[in-house]
Amino acid sequence: MKRSRLAVAHGLFNMAAGLWPLLHYRSFEAVSGPKTDAWLVKCVGGLAAGAGYAQLRGRTSPEGLAAARRIGVGTAGTFAAVDLIYGGTGRISPVYLLDAVVEAIWLKAWAKDLMVQRYDCPARPIDQRRRIGPASVLDVSS
Repeated sequence: MKRSRLAVAHGLFNMAAGLWPLLHYRSFEAVSGPKTDAWLVKCVGGLAAGAGYAQLRGRTSPEGLAAARRIGVGTAGTFAAVDLIYGGTGRISPVYLLDAVVEAIWLKAWAKDLMVQRYDCPARPIDQRRRIGPASVLDVSS
């Protein structure tokens, strides 16, 4: 998947998942199970939506895409860990185990993206004039 499309797809996913409990809490709870603290669900939803928005905005530059990847890996890894730990113990609804699978797919996509990017981008040559280290300290010819 092209890098910018991956950032957009994951950004939209995170925004939708995050906005759902904010916009229609009743349907969110009907699918994901009853919650004790609605404020916490809404807080996490807002954070997920914000992360998704940042991923969408990052698709336009190499630096932005790198940030979108870091956000994507961070959100997917965190959500997958919580889903597996608490969904597997019965603390939260087992439906979260399905989300863990989805989050693992995002992690795999970002890992593949990183590998493709590393092999597609030629290494930048080192500018010897800006080199910092023992050789530059001892070089008195400048």
